Amino acid sequence: MTETSSDPLRLEIAAAAARLIADGGLDYASAKRKAARQVLGDGAPKGSMPDNDEVDEALREHLDLFDDDHASRVTRRRQAAAALMRRLAAFHPYLTGAVWKGIVAEHAPIHLQLFHDNPKDVEIHLLNDGVRFDVETTPHFRDRSRDEVEAIVFWWRDEPVMLSLYEQDDLRGALKAGAAGAERGDLPSLLARIEAAAQASGARR
Repeated sequence: MTETSSDPLRLEIAAAAARLIADGGLDYASAKRKAARQVLGDGAPKGSMPDNDEVDEALREHLDLFDDDHASRVTRRRQAAAALMRRLAAFHPYLTGAVWKGIVAEHAPIHLQLFHDNPKDVEIHLLNDGVRFDVETTPHFRDRSRDEVEAIVFWWRDEPVMLSLYEQDDLRGALKAGAAGAERGDLPSLLARIEAAAQASGARR
């Protein structure tokens, strides 16, 4: 939670952004801008824009209330992510994004960040595994002013996947926890989250 998370205006924009992410498939930045226009018109006061943590909280609440498949989708995509990370272990995979956080709208892919110095090795590995994929680009997770990195997108076990490809040096500093905790995790960290979620679910029954 941020110091301004009780600001009703920020919370209203966060809730509107959450609906746009869940129902329209928008990314966070686009959803926040569109939500601010919906709530305030073109003149948004300074400081009224919610941060990503506030949108995360609103999105989790929205999905828990209106998406009956949310909990099972989180479990399903985390399990698929774990299996895929095992297959891609040579490329130092880390899970990030919606599936790592456990806030998974229907369109949200399993997002793995791979840290390996030759992207072609990853492509060859996938081709040898019979995976058909498309190649796109995505902003660098640490510095959006830098060149975009290669992103490989495909479906695996009926789940959407995006692999973003980084050099091994990019892993240094990547595991520092932010205000909301770690932004990514390796396979043991993911398995710990799966186990914790299973225990919490069992305790609620």
